[in-house]
Amino acid sequence: MRKFLLSTAIAASLPMVTPAAAQPEHDPDRLGRGAALAEAGAPDSRPNFLVIVADDLGFSDLGAFGGEIATPNLDALAHSGVRFTGFHTAPTCSPTRAALLTGTDHHQAGLGTMAEQLAPNQKGRPNYEGVLRPDLATLPERLRTAGYRTLFSGKWHLGLKPAQDPHARGFERSFALLQGAGNHFGRGLSANPAKGTTYTEDGKVLTALPANFYSSDAFAGKLVDELRVSGSGEGGKRPFFAYLAFTAPHWPLQAPAEDIARYRGAYDAGFEVLRQQRLAREEALGLVPAGTAAHSPRLQAGGWDWLSADQKRAAARNMEIYAAMVDRLDRSVGKVIDELRRSGQLANTVIVFLADNGAEGLDAETTGAQMLKDRLAHADNSLANRGAATSYVTYGPGWAQGATAPSWGIKGYATEGGTRTASFIAGRGLGQPGTVATTYLTVADIAPTLLDLADVPYSGTRFGQRTVRPVTGRSWVPWLTGKADRVYGPGDAVGEELFGSRSLRQGDWKITDIGDGVWRLFDIAADPGETRDLALEQPERARALAAAWDEYARANGVILPDAVTYRP
Repeated sequence: MRKFLLSTAIAASLPMVTPAAAQPEHDPDRLGRGAALAEAGAPDSRPNFLVIVADDLGFSDLGAFGGEIATPNLDALAHSGVRFTGFHTAPTCSPTRAALLTGTDHHQAGLGTMAEQLAPNQKGRPNYEGVLRPDLATLPERLRTAGYRTLFSGKWHLGLKPAQDPHARGFERSFALLQGAGNHFGRGLSANPAKGTTYTEDGKVLTALPANFYSSDAFAGKLVDELRVSGSGEGGKRPFFAYLAFTAPHWPLQAPAEDIARYRGAYDAGFEVLRQQRLAREEALGLVPAGTAAHSPRLQAGGWDWLSADQKRAAARNMEIYAAMVDRLDRSVGKVIDELRRSGQLANTVIVFLADNGAEGLDAETTGAQMLKDRLAHADNSLANRGAATSYVTYGPGWAQGATAPSWGIKGYATEGGTRTASFIAGRGLGQPGTVATTYLTVADIAPTLLDLADVPYSGTRFGQRTVRPVTGRSWVPWLTGKADRVYGPGDAVGEELFGSRSLRQGDWKITDIGDGVWRLFDIAADPGETRDLALEQPERARALAAAWDEYARANGVILPDAVTYRP
């Protein structure tokens, strides 16, 4: 397995960090470092942090990861830092976001499953609250206590009540879409989350949005406004943690007409051709080894040639809209980067980018028809209107599996295709531009990594006067600075479960259950596409990993659902 090492000079530019296990449980002097600097009138030189999350983005959608969509801003950032090909999330969005903000397994964080998808036997059970549990110290809470200015803009999806708002969970300033899957043009706004889409600003419910509202533009614009405040007056003496959480390119697929027009005809050859082209570019970029076996796609209605001419036109249009959304997201990121550059803060900002799960394969006309029936009933999905505010379309499993290749599966599954996502880290001396790292990483690692870089302790179960659940993710700092060969050792077991789909990773080995109760065994280093099930050849290894998953489930209070209502 390849590893990534920083040069001695680059490593020396990073703050010295004590390994998490050796850090004191509570050190007021370290927690108060930012306050002491401010009192002395000195600027705080610790790094700023910008975490960017794209919603349902496919692994190969960005140009830097093999895509054809115009994403120059994210590509430039990715090539300036380290691209990860072994980064893993939960199989869907809110569980991933819970792990990101807490540094714990999403079950421990309260999102054992999505709030909207609780099975009858999970309701009312611990770890299945559907919101961030109160006995957790969030990343913004820890950083704010340590002197950071904490900013949030985007999709929250971690609770609807005032006590669950981002403003109540550590963010000093926040502009939040509380639910998932909001209309990108701001239609359907309601102060009552049960009746429509709800936005809050600093915890206060909004009753109107700007007339020219578009989600990606608005989220980036709000963050730019706050960054300008952060760079002036007293705010300029405090480092910031900014979390930019897009709801694009999650369905409903909607984008400005002029953006869609730029991709007209680009996808007429179909999703199978796209898949082949993307795989070839991934190999050329060094993201997958040459000759990697790709898992065969699962297509409900056969391949592209099985579609009628009208179906092909509609499917191509859906992908054009999707590409326009990713394009617009990238330009929105560019505005944030331009502001950091203008203010002189870019050089001192660590940027982490990730997609929150594998590409979404829900088909509004088949697998999603029942779940989306109320929204579809009022939508105009004629070809000419697709992508407009009054349409409601998805792009289906063909395009999704084109974006997850060579991996198996899509969003909603604990397979590599559902959990291995595009991610990179850039800035603050995290150099060797263009490096590709294959090391196994998880979304729960982001919080301890940033806390280490900020010199903020996080071990133990005390935060201020509160007893909290411990951080279980691993800091990347020893690995990034060349003091460790990897983040997780060959004996470390990392489990996952959502909607009954399960997995466990230990070293290069992984067992996977797609929800049918059958464990399959894969050597991910030799077979990243999960194409060769070795369970019959190595039954003892399969049994050992299954036993390790059982232990993971006990430790994290996993309750397998007695019914699954969401399956893309």
